[in-house]
Formats: sequence, C-alpha cells, structure tokens
Amino acid sequence: MENKNLIFICGFMGCGKTTQGKKLAKLTGYFFIDLDEYIADKFDKNITDLFKEIGETEFRMIEANALNQCITDNQKTIIATGGGTPCFNNNMDLMKQSGKVIYLKMTAIDLFARLFNAKGDRPLIKDKDDEDMLLYIENLLKTREVFYNQSDLIADGTVFGVEVLRDDILKLI
Repeated sequence: MENKNLIFICGFMGCGKTTQGKKLAKLTGYFFIDLDEYIADKFDKNITDLFKEIGETEFRMIEANALNQCITDNQKTIIATGGGTPCFNNNMDLMKQSGKVIYLKMTAIDLFARLFNAKGDRPLIKDKDDEDMLLYIENLLKTREVFYNQSDLIADGTVFGVEVLRDDILKLI
C-alpha cells in the first residue's frame, strides 16, 4: 500500500480528538478531517440525529464507508475518528494499514467530567443520568480500549498537547 502519510486520532468521545487534531494539522502542515463532520456534511444532518434515525448498526456501516473514502481520497491528512470507529468493521486494521494511529487516553472519571455538560450532543449518553452515565463510560471504555490500545502511539489525553509530543509525532510521519 502506498504511503499516503495519514494519521488517525482515536479515543473515547470527549477526549479531544478534533481539538488536538486541528492543532496537530497546523503544526505539521497536514490537512484535517473530522470523520463525524464528514459524515454529517454528507447526510446534511448532525451525528446525533442521524444516529437516532438509522440506529447504530447502519451508522457503523456508513462510518466505515466514510473512513474508506477519506483514506482513498486523501494524503498528508490527519483524521479524527469517531469514538467507536476503531471498534467496528475492522476499521482499526484498516487505519493501521493506511497510516499511523494515535490514541488519546483518558480515565472514565476525566471523560465523565468533560462530557457532563455536552451529553446532549452525544447519542450514546444523551439520555443517561449521572450515575448511569459514569458506569456506561467505564464499561464502554473497557470494551473499546482493546481496540484503542492497538494504536502506534498512546498519549495521555489529560495533559496531551501536540507540542509535548512533537518529536514522537514527527517520528511517526
């Protein structure tokens, strides 16, 4: 497979994939794609509404197709994935074959704190009360980390700054 210089940023919802991806793109001169925004633009709906309308199974197929399209159509690009992207349809294997993967790792408590005020924008947690939300995050994170931990670079999302990881990131690319 040709080297297209793709970098994928993965991690749980709310860990900063988009924010840090944009900073990393600016630092490296790469293009930037947020996979959720890419899908939302394609369907002219926000992710929460689309997810609610079609359900998770259909959404994951759309997401896999969008990921494939982004890989095919781009080079020198940082792609911030959705939180579940690496966990379905062999997407993690595809990302690792197509570029380098960075995991922004955070604890369930830190993720809960970040997501608490924004849960209305997150289809998987929007209807959960506080206690259920924390338990849900803990359980889902445990399931997803099996995939996230396959990344080429694991960064602490609570202190992550692209400047801190500049050398490691530049070695990846």
